[in-house]
Amino acid sequence: MVPGATPNRSPIRGRGAASPSSRALGSGVRHWTVSEADAALPWVRELLGRIRKLAVQAKRSSNGRAAGSEEELQAAIEELTRDGIVLRDHERGLIDFPAITPGGHEYLLCWLDGEESITWWHWPDTGFAGRTPLSRPPE
Repeated sequence: MVPGATPNRSPIRGRGAASPSSRALGSGVRHWTVSEADAALPWVRELLGRIRKLAVQAKRSSNGRAAGSEEELQAAIEELTRDGIVLRDHERGLIDFPAITPGGHEYLLCWLDGEESITWWHWPDTGFAGRTPLSRPPE
């Protein structure tokens, strides 16, 4: 476990976690609203910074230094992903939050480190190239 981390808890867990918009019916996968994802961004930014630092340390550990970094890195990634957040690229800071339309279609809220808030989305099969502004919401 990463020092200082709370096991199986994110700072946003419980806030909206039981609402119908937050869970897929019967699938157990969390679906995020834009406001929930925005509220999680400070925590995501902090954890992403820790993941980046640990990734560098883990590379060094292959030379016999920074023992335990790989385990800490895995724990940090698991902390980020346990609520369904998808870490696409830790170096770029590319993160997806699963979401669902009112009609039941899954899509991804897309965030890139450096963006102030969640303003993009894409379908699961289109990836980053299919990023669409939230001003044109999925239907």
